[in-house]
Amino acid sequence: MKSQPTYPAPAPMTAAMRDVIDRMARAGRPPLHSLTPDEARAAYEKGANVLEVPLRALHQVQDRTLPARDGVPLPVRLYRPTSEPGLPVVLYLHGGGFTVGSVRTHDALCREIAGQAGCAVVSLDYRLAPQHKFPTAAHDAWDACSALASGALDDWGLDGRRLAVCGDSAGGTLAAVCAILARDAGLPLALQALIYPGCTGHQDTASHHTYADGHVLTREGITWFFEHYIRDARDRDDWRFAPLYADDLEGVAPAWIGLAECDPLVDEGVQYADRLRMAGVPVELDIYRGVTHEFIKMGRALPEARKAHTDLAAVIRAALA
Repeated sequence: MKSQPTYPAPAPMTAAMRDVIDRMARAGRPPLHSLTPDEARAAYEKGANVLEVPLRALHQVQDRTLPARDGVPLPVRLYRPTSEPGLPVVLYLHGGGFTVGSVRTHDALCREIAGQAGCAVVSLDYRLAPQHKFPTAAHDAWDACSALASGALDDWGLDGRRLAVCGDSAGGTLAAVCAILARDAGLPLALQALIYPGCTGHQDTASHHTYADGHVLTREGITWFFEHYIRDARDRDDWRFAPLYADDLEGVAPAWIGLAECDPLVDEGVQYADRLRMAGVPVELDIYRGVTHEFIKMGRALPEARKAHTDLAAVIRAALA
């Protein structure tokens, strides 16, 4: 008789993180995976900024567009901390399982990055599933990245030669994909900053079992996101969906990877950091103890979120100097 695998016990959450989880439970809101995609987007948008730090005032926050390969104008939000010309730029790719999220749900975080790192941030509203299946989000992210690097920023008074990519969760996946495509295109990126990125396609690491329930991002939620985004099972093995499966990572941009300890995605984030290091890519890995997926958007409640803001901004500032 084959023995069942055993998995590590969950790491203890901080008191503040546990309080957030308890408040979520008391609110009694239905989980996103029990809703339609449109309902889930509305629910995520409604709750996205509840625990964020107060909105940082910046010199300019402006909505613009960048072109996609099929001619669709992709909405972006430009954050400029000062009027200084020639600021370096971070392309920000929001999380939300390729199905929810927008520039609005990540407005406070992008303001913090721009203000603390002293750079411009361009936050992309890539097209969402299920209306736009894989690989549309990856295409949109790369189209925006290559447009910024190839001259769009000249008209905006920014410096496209100093460009980094950053994203959280699904957006971290897209940022990793952009870094690989940039390497292949000979486009120099200063940094790929990946916040608890999705890196595998099969939910098969130990942390997916250990943190399957009760830690903000759940097994059912991940399955719901994946099933809306992918076209069929073959997409799960495509590196543009799961960058850990890329054949070659040599020569991609240096990486900062920020992970939550109590997160189904933590193991694959560590594995991706290891793959990058084995390929000779400089990697800085920070694991924030006792917090869950989405923690970086909970700065009003969690000191770990505010620490991550500071850590991320410092890495970006150094990379774009």
